[in-house]
Amino acid sequence: MVLGGAMVVYGLYHGGFRWDGVCFGWCHGDSVGWDCSGGAFGGFGCGSVMVGWWWFWVWIGDGGVVVILGGGVLVSGGGVQGEWFWWQSGCGQSRIPSVPAPTWMIMNQLFSYLLKQIPGFFSKSPHQRRAFSLPSFQHLQPSSSVHYTTHQTVQQTKDSMRFISSNPAYLLLGTCKNFQSVLKVHGLLIVHGLADDLLSLTKLVSLYGSFGYMRLARKVFDRILYPDLYSFKVMIRWYFLNELHFETVLCYKRLQKCLRETDDIVFSIVLKACCQLRDICEGRKVHCHIVKAGSPDSFVLTSLVDLYAKCGEINSAQIVFEEIEDRNVVSWTSLITGYVQNDCSEEGLMLFNRMRESIVDGNQFTFGSLLTGCAKLRALHQGKWLHGYAVKAGINRDAFLATALLDMYVKCGSIIDARFVYDEICITNDIISWTAMIVGHTQCGQPTEALKLFTEKRRANIFPNSMTIANVLSACSQLGDLSMGRSVHCLAVFHGLEDVNVKHALIDMYAKCNWLKDSRYIFDSIHAKNVIAWNSIISGYAQNGYSLEALKLFHQMTLKSVSPDAVTLVGVISACASISSIKVGSSLHAFLIREGLSSVNTYVGTALLNLYVKCGDKISARKVFDEMGEKNEVTWSSMIRGYGMHGDGEQSVVLFNNMLSENVEPNEVTYTALLSACSHTGNTGEGWKCFTSMCREHNFVPSMKHYACMVDILARAGKLVEAVDFIETMPLQPDISVLGAFVHGCGLHQQFELGEIAARRMLDMHPNEACYYVLLYKLYASDGRWDKANEIRNLMKQRGLSKSPGWSSSEMATCYELPSLQICSAN
Repeated sequence: MVLGGAMVVYGLYHGGFRWDGVCFGWCHGDSVGWDCSGGAFGGFGCGSVMVGWWWFWVWIGDGGVVVILGGGVLVSGGGVQGEWFWWQSGCGQSRIPSVPAPTWMIMNQLFSYLLKQIPGFFSKSPHQRRAFSLPSFQHLQPSSSVHYTTHQTVQQTKDSMRFISSNPAYLLLGTCKNFQSVLKVHGLLIVHGLADDLLSLTKLVSLYGSFGYMRLARKVFDRILYPDLYSFKVMIRWYFLNELHFETVLCYKRLQKCLRETDDIVFSIVLKACCQLRDICEGRKVHCHIVKAGSPDSFVLTSLVDLYAKCGEINSAQIVFEEIEDRNVVSWTSLITGYVQNDCSEEGLMLFNRMRESIVDGNQFTFGSLLTGCAKLRALHQGKWLHGYAVKAGINRDAFLATALLDMYVKCGSIIDARFVYDEICITNDIISWTAMIVGHTQCGQPTEALKLFTEKRRANIFPNSMTIANVLSACSQLGDLSMGRSVHCLAVFHGLEDVNVKHALIDMYAKCNWLKDSRYIFDSIHAKNVIAWNSIISGYAQNGYSLEALKLFHQMTLKSVSPDAVTLVGVISACASISSIKVGSSLHAFLIREGLSSVNTYVGTALLNLYVKCGDKISARKVFDEMGEKNEVTWSSMIRGYGMHGDGEQSVVLFNNMLSENVEPNEVTYTALLSACSHTGNTGEGWKCFTSMCREHNFVPSMKHYACMVDILARAGKLVEAVDFIETMPLQPDISVLGAFVHGCGLHQQFELGEIAARRMLDMHPNEACYYVLLYKLYASDGRWDKANEIRNLMKQRGLSKSPGWSSSEMATCYELPSLQICSAN
């Protein structure tokens, strides 16, 4: 609200000071101002008369802040004197005009009276407002001790005019607290012609930028005819703070053309914008400008280090870092973070040692980057040392650092330490640490704990995000818990968390729960399907035995011009292996060779090896094995099993010894493959040797599969008595795999009575398991006792038991073309 008016004061100083009268005119309105003037002013001095006019207006801002602006011209014997004055309530701000003391005393009294009248002024009717008048000022007397000279008055006037040329507008804009008030004051200043000076326009740019209206800020900035460095600095700063990084760089280029000067603050902001854009070319240009300007401070050089590091130029970042004389914790942290982000975590840890030698203490961001490096290196020991260092420094309870600690322990496989950090340090309702802990349990093979933690926090009314939902669905996939998965799906729909990552997790969850109808429905609902969505549905069909459907989906994927990755190829190759489709597999292999993927990716190479092994082509399998650059324990185990499946147990043993010489640690699958190879060749001695080595030298605890392989080795060799003794000394209760191996050996060596005793014993222990009935049926059939075999079959029917049907596939010559390779379908 604006209140304006003009005052006329007249009088004559003659032996004393007397005012004959005062008049006051008024007007009011919103977002507008008035130029109210007129009248004569009685002056001072010995026998002199001063006349002139004065005008003023009052603006009531947000929160009751009152600003009074005024001005005028005095005409006296000493010449013409122009003045402005202003006064603001609430903060003690004012500018005392350089006018004679009596004049200022009158104005001060006038302002005091106005402030008292403003609260009740607007409650009056228009007629009452017209009768509004000022009090008499006859009681005011000038101070005889104050003397003014013409020179002092003129000099003060010049200084005041220079200062106030833009100050009233700047002051008024400083009272704006929201966007609407900025618009109102902007309009008011335009009406009064106060919005064309440099300071006012720059302030408007800053205000519009602070409220996020950068288009209006740019329009105001373009009205500045000759912007100075400060104006450009304000514009660049608000472009960056509003995340308009490209416009930040463009404004900097305009600054270089207009002024060809800048300062360290501008350099720092523009470097950060280039960093966000990952624009190394523009960053190098700014670097040249910095060198040309000379003497950059450590803050600018640190921004350069950060730019080069995040753009992958770690060597350039190191060179700039060495130029910093006064390195602080931010400088060290920038380069350490750069090393970690560019997969040079070891160099980052070494740099931290240099930092400690320089007696610079790290902060939570320093330790966070170092812990991320330890997570990448799987360096649990170094991570624990950093944890202890952070505890000693007293920053271990920082939320950012606690999350980094949690992530490090999870990726290093130390789920116990991760849970300790979560329970003792992390904030109870912190969704980031909560999600990280769920990810840890899921990745470490503890899906039950992940679901338990999720349920506990949901009862505490902590709402998940999409990342939390996706990882909980992954835990449901591992457990095959369709009921829990559906509940989480409903929760995601209720909270509107159905983003693309959640949909990918839903596809995988429903597929692994053998609910392909819902999995396909969600897949079809995704409009822009990326490679992750295709991988999820292809793997789902392949894992559930729908290999042909998986191949058809791969065909559609290539037609949609979606490039397959390693996960896609592993799923498709596995589908080919499950139907023993050597033609399709060979076509895929040719595609992989052309794309250079067969020997680069370990998982793809292992899948190809398994394909050739299952198709009976051990020569091609060995060729793929030899061409692989990097082999893991799964690769070695697959090749060992392949030789065993084709009766070449000796080569399996040789390959196992080669594996040990390459310092590759065997796992449970490796020993299962090796014992199976010894079983197929009847090599009892080598089988016993491997079993003993597994237990004593490598400290493996044998599983049921290992015991079954060992029983099969003894039974195939005809050592049934040793097999019985071995079974009786087992620490585990034998299952169908162990009993089946023994009964099969009894059938091979025509020891049907011994096999019948063993089968009958297991049948009595598990009367509702169809597999034991089938085992006994096969034993009777091998002995030719069909009457006994029919009794077993009838007993199964009476108890409602049935054997799962087997199936086989044969490859036909039906083919269809893909853009890049030929796929043959099996019908």
